[in-house]
Amino acid sequence: MIADATTLGAVRLTVADIDQVGDFYRRVIGLHDDTLVELVSDPAAPARARGTSGLFHLALLVPSRAELARAIRRVGDNGWRLAGASDHLVSEAVYLSDPEGNGIEIYRDRPRAEWRQSAAGELAMDTLPLDLDSVMAEEPSDTDPGMAAGTTIGHVHLNVGSIADADAHWCGTVGFQATVRGYSGALFVAAGGYHHHLGLNIWNGAGAPAPPRGTRGLDHLTINASPADIEAITVRTPEVEETERGPIITDPAGNRALLRAI
Repeated sequence: MIADATTLGAVRLTVADIDQVGDFYRRVIGLHDDTLVELVSDPAAPARARGTSGLFHLALLVPSRAELARAIRRVGDNGWRLAGASDHLVSEAVYLSDPEGNGIEIYRDRPRAEWRQSAAGELAMDTLPLDLDSVMAEEPSDTDPGMAAGTTIGHVHLNVGSIADADAHWCGTVGFQATVRGYSGALFVAAGGYHHHLGLNIWNGAGAPAPPRGTRGLDHLTINASPADIEAITVRTPEVEETERGPIITDPAGNRALLRAI
């Protein structure tokens, strides 16, 4: 298995209107720089076709319930609507999309001591209504400084064409451990006992094809891993793209991941 210290880093997106999308991430999401979401401008990039693999959502993990409340307020104050709000037992989350349709989750984790096991012996996760009033009751009263220090990419959720193929790649080749297999049409995998670093679903249809390279949306996610793990992964991976930033591997659905040494 991949080391417990493995985390996720920046998600790189290809966007057609970098001014509009960049303003959204600064103003509505509150990001100060590109350490979590990197935008690459390509005005000629075509929109991602429906029914293809790719990004389902990137997930920004805030350090507290109070910061989740602040993030929700920021979204509303800047004229943007939430697309959903859910209690996942292990976390509390809200959902929205950026101006080019890239899905975003903003969430806070419950303490690990409160995570439970399901009857099947897996980590218990669900999608229940979020008590927004309770969350907003913890909103700080001071001036909004933007997204809180300590916010990270907690996980990335991907559309894939086959759960079996995704399992073979992300668990068998990369070394994540499956945490939840019983969720309809999805697989959740992680390192270090986390609830999930990656969500993998076939909700765009089994066999969903990959969009052409250069399409708007996910260019790659980043996995922060030890040099030893990176070496082992690249040895096990048939095709590796070497870049100045590190090797990039591609899953069977065309989703790419940069392996960054920590």
